Amino acid sequence: MKLHQLRYVHEVAKQGMNISQAAETLHTSQPGVSKQIQLLEEELQLQIFLRNGKRLVGVTEPGKIILDLADRVMREMNNIKRVGEDFTQKQAGTLVIATTHTQARYRLPVAVKAFTEQYPDVKLTIHQGNPSQVAEQVASGEADIGIATEAISKEEKLVALPCYDWNRCVVVPHGHPLLTDTPLTLKKIAQYPLITYDFGVTGGSVVSHVFEKENLTPNVVLTAIDADVIKTYVGLGMGIGLMASMAYDKDRDSGLAMLDASHLFPVSTTYLGFRRDTFLRGYIYGFIQLLAPHLDKKTVNAAIQSANPAT
Repeated sequence: MKLHQLRYVHEVAKQGMNISQAAETLHTSQPGVSKQIQLLEEELQLQIFLRNGKRLVGVTEPGKIILDLADRVMREMNNIKRVGEDFTQKQAGTLVIATTHTQARYRLPVAVKAFTEQYPDVKLTIHQGNPSQVAEQVASGEADIGIATEAISKEEKLVALPCYDWNRCVVVPHGHPLLTDTPLTLKKIAQYPLITYDFGVTGGSVVSHVFEKENLTPNVVLTAIDADVIKTYVGLGMGIGLMASMAYDKDRDSGLAMLDASHLFPVSTTYLGFRRDTFLRGYIYGFIQLLAPHLDKKTVNAAIQSANPAT
């Protein structure tokens, strides 16, 4: 059994059984990939992949176990590489962050700016998606760390650390009746067309639960994962907006007024997560603490140890 054979079967599975795509990613030939997979199957005396003629169409039961083990081997090889780089290239590397639009737009900029100044030789990439997509990208290894609400803390493959709490506000055009009809209540919100986050993302399930608990059905006319989209359509007079308070800026959003809604909804927590089996480069610890100062290296390592008690 050769290491490159495990790499080949791992990449073929990752590319959806597409040998040609796997060969291109691995910078080798399609016949070479097929031959090495065949040799590994012959050595193990079992089939890893299901076939229809020459096409791979699925994974056998023993193949699923082998692919899981191959995935672990690839991750540990990558961790070994990271250890070497951390001692020889402390200030250089890559950092891929998966996060939601709200976090990327309103909470990350200060930390990102400070990080790029401290680590100018680290290439930083930010992927945006909804919380579930963020968790999936980190769990699959597409991103090094993820920053989102709810989903991160529920993914069993990740170590999840609480970064900060946040709540919600209602944004309305100036002169809107809600500005003088105080105090703000859920019933009053439900009386107007509502523009908000999709109830499946960005803490939206919390909002949905609060309305349901009060036997209220909000008149949602538009949903988005982008707070700027919510504010745009509120400005067009399509309804009132319910969104994260962090997304409202008095100067930038001067065309809108804000009503605090934190007394109506429970606090939501933004989590930072990374795979529990990943070796963290020194600059990743640095970014984490820039984003959440209470998460120093000692605290992060304690969380890793708690998540991996056998290590």
